[in-house]
Amino acid sequence: MIERINYEGLPQIAGPYVHAVKHDKTLYISGLTAYGTVAQSSDLVAQSKEILGQIAAILECEQRSKSDLIKITIFVRDIALLASIREQLFQFYDGCLPACSLVEVSKLIHPDLQIEIEAVVAL
Repeated sequence: MIERINYEGLPQIAGPYVHAVKHDKTLYISGLTAYGTVAQSSDLVAQSKEILGQIAAILECEQRSKSDLIKITIFVRDIALLASIREQLFQFYDGCLPACSLVEVSKLIHPDLQIEIEAVVAL
């Protein structure tokens, strides 16, 4: 069974997708950004903090913890800025490091956006 979910408290969806999809004891979280939040026009650090907060909110709604994160994929517009969020990521993972991919991209959905993060969570 597949369940498509939009979470209250997260930025409203502006495209043809949902915040997450549950399938076979796995939660697939769509690429989240700071779009539509106060952090949208801020720097990479502020946008990263916003997105990690969104992921934390989803984990809380699903009664999951950070140790249930299986895989994170991070898309950044400037990979040279990775060092500015590295410590933030370590703190967020709280010792439960997931598998991770980091990809530099030329653009995201809006020119203000510096980062997008998607995740896979074990249920």
